[in-house]
Amino acid sequence: MIATLEPPAVTPTPATTPGAHPDKLRQTVSASRLNTWLSCRLKFYFRYVLGLKKPKTAALYVGHTVHGVLKLWNKARWRRQTVTIDDLKTQFDTLWQADQVEEKIKWDEGEEADEKATAWSLLDLYLKQSPVPPNELPEAVEVSLEADLSAHGLPRLIGIVDLDRAGGRIVDYKTVGQTPNPEKAVHTNEVQMTSYSVLYREATGKTESGRDLHHLVKTKTPKLIITEQGPMTEPQRVRLFRQLESYVEGVGRQDFVPSPGLQCSACQYMNECRRWS
Repeated sequence: MIATLEPPAVTPTPATTPGAHPDKLRQTVSASRLNTWLSCRLKFYFRYVLGLKKPKTAALYVGHTVHGVLKLWNKARWRRQTVTIDDLKTQFDTLWQADQVEEKIKWDEGEEADEKATAWSLLDLYLKQSPVPPNELPEAVEVSLEADLSAHGLPRLIGIVDLDRAGGRIVDYKTVGQTPNPEKAVHTNEVQMTSYSVLYREATGKTESGRDLHHLVKTKTPKLIITEQGPMTEPQRVRLFRQLESYVEGVGRQDFVPSPGLQCSACQYMNECRRWS
């Protein structure tokens, strides 16, 4: 049983959280913050400078809960605890309700039951088909890492890796609505996976053995797609550092301009963006 694996305490969060001054944002950077900057600088401003908090969409909430249960599963193995699917189902039900204290999801009629069933079907599939052996002890699970890049004139890189498998294989979980194209998946997640490689090498002094994207696909019949790639290459490292340079310089100029495009259709800040001038 996993009675010791209690979900974290949840406290209500206001619609607006304290933002950060641009000078402070230049001191540290995460992959998610850098990705937001690269996709739209005005969205970055709304999220990180003003601190405008938006409720999670149904799709994001499913992904959030799935990640939470996989975290519990990985930590149980890390601690050499016995855990069953029934145990995890109980924790899933607890997390699903507890997280809504903070998120306050506005469900359409019948939507919550459908999304909850989808979330569990993804987890049930993963637990049965995971390429990670049940008796494999992870190197680390959701540990905060950082890398001092000041020698390169760059901010401190921070991040939390979903799973470091035995032998130094980095795993990141993704819940998606369509079956991913391997080449596009590697490209669109390059900032995140390269950042994780930098963090892993800084923390361990070793080179990771590989990097995997574990996609849980929310199709009518759920699928698990594993996208494998090797260790970070030198061109990937240089590419990330150049992107970080752009981040530091742009935030310093407070270059918070919109980037209209196809990505706007899914952006929660569209109304604020349309009022920008």
